[in-house]
Amino acid sequence: MTNDFEIFLAAPPGLEPILADEARDAGFADPQPVAGGVTIRGGWPDVWRANLCLRGAGRVLARIGSFRAFHLAQLDKRSRKFDWAAVLRPDVPVRVEVTCRESKIYHDRAAKQRVETAIKETLGAQISAEASLRVMVRIEDDLVTISLDTSGEPLHRRGHKEAVGKAPMRENLAALFLRQCGYTGSETVVDPMCGSGTFVIEAAEIAAGLMPGRSRNFAFETLANFDANHWADLRQTTKERVDVGAAFCGSDRDDGAIRSSLSNAKRAGVDAYCHFNRAAVSDLQRPQGKPGLVIVNPPYGARIGNRKLLFSLYGSLGKTLKDRFSGWRVGMVTSDAGLAKSSGLPFKSGPAISFGGLKVKLYQVDAL
Repeated sequence: MTNDFEIFLAAPPGLEPILADEARDAGFADPQPVAGGVTIRGGWPDVWRANLCLRGAGRVLARIGSFRAFHLAQLDKRSRKFDWAAVLRPDVPVRVEVTCRESKIYHDRAAKQRVETAIKETLGAQISAEASLRVMVRIEDDLVTISLDTSGEPLHRRGHKEAVGKAPMRENLAALFLRQCGYTGSETVVDPMCGSGTFVIEAAEIAAGLMPGRSRNFAFETLANFDANHWADLRQTTKERVDVGAAFCGSDRDDGAIRSSLSNAKRAGVDAYCHFNRAAVSDLQRPQGKPGLVIVNPPYGARIGNRKLLFSLYGSLGKTLKDRFSGWRVGMVTSDAGLAKSSGLPFKSGPAISFGGLKVKLYQVDAL
């Protein structure tokens, strides 16, 4: 088992280059965008750090080994020779998932049974469909690649957002959209349809220098090679900034959304920097200070709201921003180009992104 291997950072399809930029800025080696994510190279401390600090990643997979197998008997033999004890513990249950593509071994279930049996009989670990630790096996072009899902729960589950509304924005997706808008943590952010506060809270955490994984556990903590002391030191390497120097403002016309946002911000430890108030879009006021970023994920009509009634909402938002937010940048996430156009804002659209079964785009204005 080598100390230098490929690490796969899962990303929403369409945003791989944005995650690669984040990984590069965070000091990870040679981030390369690929379909569905970003590859980097490193060792186990890099796996731990990626889970802790990368805001845009959905999961972190450690690709721990590979071998050729042309039939099930060969898969069985080589799976038994694989050094499972180097990473797995016999007292921690595991779940095995296998996919086969364009290989002589084409039966996923039969291949899964061979790998499960090899782990159970050579290591003694229990196989469980409910286990949080996943062994992921991909057989493609007769090459068997073995990965571990080191995250466990998806990384967008930071451990702070207990109160959510309809169709909530995932935290990692919000972080990537903020980065795509050029946000670095030094300017005011406003979300006039804040829902459960995801954009506002994520922006405040970035400004405060808080690691996204600071409050949760990870699957890698149950691995045989986990170094608890090194992990404790890693978690102490960054401290919250005392002077944030920017405002993070959310508004919504729904009282429940404001209550959710306030409680989520408090759990995240950024309630001192965030301001939430009940207000219609037409009542939105520009915060004092320099121009910043307005970012919003309004209803699309596909899942929430009647599309015909939403044109006036988008129009009202566009008018309010043009009247009161001169010099500000704008980012809008929507699946409906017609609704975006009805805002009257001179948007440029980004690539289509998969989000909750829909294809959404980030529409941007560089400065109003």
